[in-house]
Amino acid sequence: MNLITNLKEITSKCLHTLYGATITPEQVLVNATKPEFEGDYTIVLFAFVKQLGKNPEVLGNELGAAIQAQAPHLISQYNIVKGFLNFTIQDSFWLDFIQSTDANHLIPTTSTPRKVMVEYSSPNTNKPLHLGHLRNNFLGWSIAEILKLQGNEVVKTCIVNDRGIHICKSMIAWQLFANGATPNDTKQKGDHFVGDYYVKYNDAYKAEVEDLIAKGMSKEIAEKEAPIQKAAQALLLKWEQGDIETINLWKKMNEWVYDGFDVTYRKIGSDFFKTYYESNTYLLGKELVDQGLSKKVFYQKEDGSVWIDLTQDGLDEKIVRRKDGTSVYITQDIGLAELKQKEFNTDSSIYVVGDEQNYHFKVLKLICQKLQLPASDGIYHLSYGMVELPTGKMKSREGTVVDADDLVDAMIQIAKEKTESLGKVSEFEQAQLLELYHTIGLGALKFFLLRVDPKKKMIFNPEESIDFHGFTGPFIQYTHARIKSILKKTGTNRVALTGSLLPLEKQLAIELSTFPAVINEAADTLDPSKVAIYTFNLAKLFNTFYAELSISNAASEEKKNLRIQLGILTAATLNKGMQALGIAVPERM
Repeated sequence: MNLITNLKEITSKCLHTLYGATITPEQVLVNATKPEFEGDYTIVLFAFVKQLGKNPEVLGNELGAAIQAQAPHLISQYNIVKGFLNFTIQDSFWLDFIQSTDANHLIPTTSTPRKVMVEYSSPNTNKPLHLGHLRNNFLGWSIAEILKLQGNEVVKTCIVNDRGIHICKSMIAWQLFANGATPNDTKQKGDHFVGDYYVKYNDAYKAEVEDLIAKGMSKEIAEKEAPIQKAAQALLLKWEQGDIETINLWKKMNEWVYDGFDVTYRKIGSDFFKTYYESNTYLLGKELVDQGLSKKVFYQKEDGSVWIDLTQDGLDEKIVRRKDGTSVYITQDIGLAELKQKEFNTDSSIYVVGDEQNYHFKVLKLICQKLQLPASDGIYHLSYGMVELPTGKMKSREGTVVDADDLVDAMIQIAKEKTESLGKVSEFEQAQLLELYHTIGLGALKFFLLRVDPKKKMIFNPEESIDFHGFTGPFIQYTHARIKSILKKTGTNRVALTGSLLPLEKQLAIELSTFPAVINEAADTLDPSKVAIYTFNLAKLFNTFYAELSISNAASEEKKNLRIQLGILTAATLNKGMQALGIAVPERM
């Protein structure tokens, strides 16, 4: 059942029958009727007034009468207010919707499913995951789940940045300062252990630069001549030359990091179908540069370097191969895009990467299109804003980032304290409580990071995120648990529904009916915040409904049955909506 689609199709037919006008259903704008007007749905007439040469009042009356005559089972009455045609939907329609909707199949699958790749996380192996990675992971995972709800086939991938000078900085610091220590020796997660040496590197580097400056060297030269910096560059050269000792150290330290990443991913619920490693992909794209030269997509300068001129596309010139024949990041990404397409043959590829890379992905897509690589039109950069704390920005090299593991643990602790302060934990066993605190804490974190439009920067406040009464995950989790508690007492028998609807009953039914459209909009815009906002509004509406209309003590058995089924459908919708955000909803709290 898609009421808005039906209204658009009926309106299009009636406009053609009445006036011979060719207006497609997609051109008909249908909105929820504003609260100050009578009605449920509104057709905006202004788009047709000029085209048809009709007075809005006359057009509204003629069209309203035609639509009602066409669908008497759907429309009970209509009215016109200043160019807006407002319809009231028959109670019988809503009763049928409540009764016929399968709580296990809330989202109709698309008739045109696509195969979509979503790439997210993209960590570096010189530090643990942090708060920014959490927003990235939650966005990527949620987008993948929302697309799957539509019936699309989704491939989740990750590219690990496991090579380069930043990795060698951690390696050289370990060689200088660790005395052979390992994560097991220090009882640390491997990613934390390696990340500490990245910080130690930068501390040592700053001290050496300051010392050289004090001895009379300029800052610019001192930064290049610092011994630890030169040692890291020498280590990178050894890695590129395949030095066995260097490669073995690199593999060992990366394995420590991967073990740590796996623990974090399990804790936050992230998973990938395939993980790519930059050490395996950084040489990709070289053949594509030669192809681009032969197709005159690229051009070669006198020094031997290869470039592309994108000035006609509103960008600038971009190097794709250095004069020494080595590739640059954009070359590797072109090669990886081709490789992923060959392996999975997707219709589109979504890259979940922060907005500081906006320019890079504009260039990547343009080059792939000019090289006529398959599915290059389907490349999409899901750009998102950075996450900051009330205290300001985070800096990895200074060790001031908010570690993902520490943050998750802190959220679980806050959930524990908040829940215990409410005094409702006596009936839970210890294992159940630990699971509940994890569910609430992680739910609060995910919801807070997903409730904001991805494109916007945001400030994360842990205490605010876990409020049981605000625009938060725990509020929705509590509402779901509350409904489950009510239904446990009333039973969940489904019987035929009859009678009329009270305003709040109808309002709740209307809100529930819009869930598939919300999922579709979130999928079309790649914006999970639309689902987060919807689930919050639904939870808030149910609480208003329940505060005014009793379920177990309803005035009649007819009303009780209706409200039970509204409760069943609301709980199922909250569950499915939160599931799309990667958030579990407990049966009791």
